[in-house]
Amino acid sequence: MEKILIVGCKRAMDDVCIGCSRCLVGFNRREGEFSRYKDQDSQVMGLLSCGDCPGAAIVTRLAQVNLWNKPMNEKPTKIHIGPCLTDHCPHAEIIIKKIKAKAGIEVIEGTHPYKPDNIFA
Repeated sequence: MEKILIVGCKRAMDDVCIGCSRCLVGFNRREGEFSRYKDQDSQVMGLLSCGDCPGAAIVTRLAQVNLWNKPMNEKPTKIHIGPCLTDHCPHAEIIIKKIKAKAGIEVIEGTHPYKPDNIFA
C-alpha cells in the first residue's frame, strides 16, 4: 500500500488553504498528480508544512514524521509537494531539493488540479 505524505507551504496551509482540503479532495478523487493511484491501494498518512520560510526545518520535520510514526509502523512511501510550494513559494527550489536529497523515497511535484487564478496574489 502506498502511504502518501503531502508537503506544503506553512503560510498557505495556515492562512489560505485552511485544512488543505483541495489536496485531500484531489487525493480522494484521484485527480491531478494523484491519478497515478487510481488503481492502487493508497492513503494519505499526513500533511506536513515546510516549517516556514525559508524551509530551513524541512529535513528535521521529515525525520520527525518517521520518528513520530515508528511505534505504529507507519512510514511514507511517496511524498507529494503541494502547489502552494511548487507554484508560489520563492524558496521552492531549495526546499524541494532538500526534500529530494533527504527523503529516500519518490518525491512528486504536484497534488491537485484545482488552482484558482490569483489565490496567492
